[in-house]
Amino acid sequence: MQAKVEMGLVNEVELKSLLEQETDSPQTNAASLMEQGSLRERRAKAPRNSVVQSFKIVILSNKLNLLLPFGPLAILVHYLTDNKGWFFLLSLVGITPLAERLGYATEQLSCYTGATVGGLLNATFGNVIELIISIIALKNGMIRVVQLTLLGSILSNMLLVLGCAFFCGGLVFPGKDQVFDKRNAVVSSGMLLMAVMGLLFPTFLHYTHSEVHAGSSELALSRFISCIMLVAYAAYLFFQLKSQPSFYTEKTNQNEETSNDDEDPEISKWEAIIWLSIFTAWVSLLSGYLVDAIEGTSVSWKIPISFISVILLPIVGNAAEHAGAIMFAMKDKLDLSLGVAIGSSIQISMFAVPFCVVIGWMMGAQMDLNLQLFETATLLITVIVVAFFLQLVNLEANYETNVDFIFMIANHETMHS
Repeated sequence: MQAKVEMGLVNEVELKSLLEQETDSPQTNAASLMEQGSLRERRAKAPRNSVVQSFKIVILSNKLNLLLPFGPLAILVHYLTDNKGWFFLLSLVGITPLAERLGYATEQLSCYTGATVGGLLNATFGNVIELIISIIALKNGMIRVVQLTLLGSILSNMLLVLGCAFFCGGLVFPGKDQVFDKRNAVVSSGMLLMAVMGLLFPTFLHYTHSEVHAGSSELALSRFISCIMLVAYAAYLFFQLKSQPSFYTEKTNQNEETSNDDEDPEISKWEAIIWLSIFTAWVSLLSGYLVDAIEGTSVSWKIPISFISVILLPIVGNAAEHAGAIMFAMKDKLDLSLGVAIGSSIQISMFAVPFCVVIGWMMGAQMDLNLQLFETATLLITVIVVAFFLQLVNLEANYETNVDFIFMIANHETMHS
């Protein structure tokens, strides 16, 4: 009986493998044709809004935009008073809706570009707040602020956002097991571990005192690793959008019926480009004032700069993503929550961090990947815990599936014997 069950399992696995090989190419072609047809349909339905209509859709349609006036108010406080604390607080509040509107404009523009260009846009503008703040801080020579801000963004996405999403999803669906795509989780965990390995080597080189030229060897290694990480991230995007299109379009097709109304663009392509440029310029202006006020705020509020960099700046920069991940989990769309939380962490660790090292190289700033021992250890432990958690859930789900399959084969053999 046991031999028959094992033979049934082997035959079932072989059959699934053959079916996947035969249907992989047709699924890829079908996904490509569906994407092209969807793009033509969206371009045909592109709205032609006037300036007033576009302003109403982009600015007045979201309640979070009520915080937009805090940006000009912060600049006014900057020139009228010397209170750095109030100016810093108002700037943080004013940047929060801009982060959400940047994501909205990028999403609208992606409706006209397709998956490949849309993925590149999301990679570029997904964490544009952190990138702009980091570049301005690099220009001002605040390398430590750049390192801590990017580190805080990774930790907040992996711990705060993911934890809140799981917690809120469990509250809304207390008697249901929320599921997610295990293959995507495995790929994401591997990318995060790869990113941490890249950050570990410069730190180990520094603290083991094994570098040939003190300081220069560590900097050269950081720049070399940054270039490798950027190439690896480009390959990761290619894998997502070109090599496995059916794998990543499958989730979109599953939610097509429930989110069909949201797929149609609300503004035209050129409107999205103009609004994206306006929001980026406004964020750059506010970020310049914000970076200048960090040291004064630290003195005024009597809190360390590390707390501002690791806690306050990342939370504000990722506020819209935090809310989106929680809302997706409360709608039983855990795949999207994981895509927001872990995907954003991958963007920062594999793209934003090495990009800042390369930009600092071009500016002549000695930006490296040595985040110091405690910070690097914290990041390593966080990634290992999250990866272990996702793998544990994956193994549990596979175990339950295999047990059910074995009982099904056993019952089938019992009925025929």
